[in-house]
Amino acid sequence: MVTCHRRTVVTATQILRSCGERGPDAMDHGTQRDAPPGRRAGPGAGPADPVAGRVPLAVVVVDRDGLVSHWSRGARRLFALPKEEAIGRPAPDLLPVSGVLPEDEDHTGYGSYAAHDGLGPGLESSLDGRLSYPAAGRARLTVPGSDRLDVLWWAYPLVGPGRERLLVLAADADGLRRDYADGGPEQTTFERIAPGFALHTDFPGAEELARRLPEILPSMSVGESARIVAQVLELGYPVLEFSQNDRVPVTPDWGVPRRVERRARRERAARALAAGEPVPDDLRDEAEDLEYAAVRERLEFLNEVSGRIGTSLDLSRTIVEVSKAVVPRFTDVAGTYLREQVVAGEGFPDGVPDTTTMWHRVALEHTDEPGRWDDVVPVGEAMPFPAHTPFFQCMTSGDPVLVPRITEEMGHAIASQFEKRDIRPLITGRSMLLVPLKARNVVLGFMILLRHPERPVFNDMDRVTGAELAARAGLVLDNARMYTYQENVAETLQDSMLPHIPARMAGCDIATRYLPGTLLGRVGGDWFDSVKLPGARTALVVGDVMGHGLNSAAMMGQLRTAVQTMAGLDLPPAQLLRNLDDLAQRLGDTHLATCLYAVYDPIAGELHLANAGHIPPVLVRAADGASELIDLPTGAPIGVGGVPFEAVRVPVAPGDRLVMCTDGLVEVRGEDIGVGLATLCESAAHPAASMDDACDTIIRALGTGGGRKDDVALLMARLNGIESDAVAEWRLARDPAEAGRARAAVREQLHDWGLPKLADPAELMVSELVTNALRHAHARPVELRLVRADTLLCEVDDDDHELPALRGAGPDDENGRGLRVVSALAREWGASRTKAGKTVWFELTLPRR
Repeated sequence: MVTCHRRTVVTATQILRSCGERGPDAMDHGTQRDAPPGRRAGPGAGPADPVAGRVPLAVVVVDRDGLVSHWSRGARRLFALPKEEAIGRPAPDLLPVSGVLPEDEDHTGYGSYAAHDGLGPGLESSLDGRLSYPAAGRARLTVPGSDRLDVLWWAYPLVGPGRERLLVLAADADGLRRDYADGGPEQTTFERIAPGFALHTDFPGAEELARRLPEILPSMSVGESARIVAQVLELGYPVLEFSQNDRVPVTPDWGVPRRVERRARRERAARALAAGEPVPDDLRDEAEDLEYAAVRERLEFLNEVSGRIGTSLDLSRTIVEVSKAVVPRFTDVAGTYLREQVVAGEGFPDGVPDTTTMWHRVALEHTDEPGRWDDVVPVGEAMPFPAHTPFFQCMTSGDPVLVPRITEEMGHAIASQFEKRDIRPLITGRSMLLVPLKARNVVLGFMILLRHPERPVFNDMDRVTGAELAARAGLVLDNARMYTYQENVAETLQDSMLPHIPARMAGCDIATRYLPGTLLGRVGGDWFDSVKLPGARTALVVGDVMGHGLNSAAMMGQLRTAVQTMAGLDLPPAQLLRNLDDLAQRLGDTHLATCLYAVYDPIAGELHLANAGHIPPVLVRAADGASELIDLPTGAPIGVGGVPFEAVRVPVAPGDRLVMCTDGLVEVRGEDIGVGLATLCESAAHPAASMDDACDTIIRALGTGGGRKDDVALLMARLNGIESDAVAEWRLARDPAEAGRARAAVREQLHDWGLPKLADPAELMVSELVTNALRHAHARPVELRLVRADTLLCEVDDDDHELPALRGAGPDDENGRGLRVVSALAREWGASRTKAGKTVWFELTLPRR
């Protein structure tokens, strides 16, 4: 609006203060206490002290929802409404904008405003947000308990991050004119400088104001100050900006001829700008104002869009925000396309897109009737774009592409990409703007923006606006993409370190839950595990590496692997924790960990447990539903070193449940951990239809609180046990003939259990394992055991510590084929060392009944 290099802002308050006003409420004088003797107070009251230059203004601020957020004392006096009743009410209710004046009143001087008993349609446009530039007007106003008033008003749109949208000033013109006429001389210096001014030129303090104005603006000459002050006082309109060009950007229209003339000039200037034609000299001011208003409107739009997008780091939500931000204010249709790697949350896409690059349509917003676009261009579709299309040009060049109107020929070329769907009726005749979504000079996607044919086409300024919009949106999308990628990496890492435990083990059912920390990332050091042990036993483990992040997760992975390995050696719980502590010290002293290790023997009905600084487990008795914390020696955390570990044995009954968890489930900052443990016991005892439901009950009771910040690992095992009649055992002497007795005993037992279909393969594999055991045993008899549980388990024990291994056997070799037979026929097989020697076992799947 101002083309000079030096610009100074002058507010109404500064001008009025320069003439002797007091305090920051200079625009809001005129209260009862300010009125001199003999001066009326109330609606339409004049200034208290015209010599001092007081201007009684009503000050009203309207927020972006159209509600009054400030109601000054002057507004209370002028509109006869207390502040308490005005704040929070819709502005149009308090600032009347329509109505008809009584026919018996003199309307001279009001022009078209004579038809309005209110503040006029200009104010109505400002209140509705349709005017983005300052406006002013003059009208008659009916105020309860007062005569009809002649009111002058000004409306200033407010720009910025706050809630305020509009500043409205109003004054009683009759009161001002009357007071000034009563108190001032007939002619002043300003009347001589600017003759012909009908309002405020007889202001008594004008000469003093002209003299003191250079104190505010040192670069202003006396002549300039006199001219500016004359204009301010004549119009009653504050100067918004002053420059060396001496331009006042906004001047009010008090009458119809000036308003109509100004509107016509603005329309002529707008047509010239839209057509790209040279602007005549007499319209240059209007053209500059229009350009200024257009630039400001676009800056406001970009500022608004920037505030609406990127409210979260969720990629899908960010995509929707970007699309909705531009419809309908900037465009009527907005389609967003992203590269395949971005949608998948993978790494940063490399290289320039080509004709093979797949683009996913991830969002589509429009103002057309519902369903019109859904079938033709559905969200979720992926497609490439040929080189001859404007889309390819946009994605490869990284620059916006503007198509003022989509011709029938171009519409046909675009529609050819959609196979049998005819998209031409949706796009032909519309204006199109393609903007790339870039980050770090790489195109992540692009947006297709379309305007209806009756709407102005996209122009070069829209192209610049679209490019700026795309730059901001691209940065937000890249942030969301990076966050999604990092989340995927973290989840993949965590999933790879946590075991996939089968729901059923020998003699027990298992359910687990893992909840990542809600505030400290998705990677942590909590883990759970289960390990199959000889004798149909199962090891149950829960551990917690202190700390969070990748380092803790890496330490957790090492400890979990070590527990798996040592459990396979069938080490007693206390000895296993002792070895784990030694390992942790060798790995470094930067991390500590707690661990609870339990071995369940379903045949003996017993738990064998050891604890290394972990919270105790809960045992829920099936007989009466009571729950209790198992009393265990606490022990020191893994990594402390030099501390002994003790183990205890706890008898259990079929149907009992064991609940093991990490402290993140029961510990809340600021609360005693005993409260969490008590809640754990109570929730664990709650009846549930399944193990999964039981876990969910515990999580709902403890794991969803707002104070939880740590990871949570939960393992629940229902200890079903194995009945004694489902177990058969034989002791075999170190005699090769015992292999035959073993085959016969297994066949007979399987027929007794109703499993004749398993007799042949079981007999063959038992013969191989027993023969090997008899050949390598030293002093102890060979033991053979069959266990019928969820599978048929066969175990052969001997006192030789050397584990068997698969070997290749040639055509003439007599040995080396036994384990290959077992490996081919068994569902699963294995071998492990025991305290007395080794155990070789295999499993067969039970036939369906």
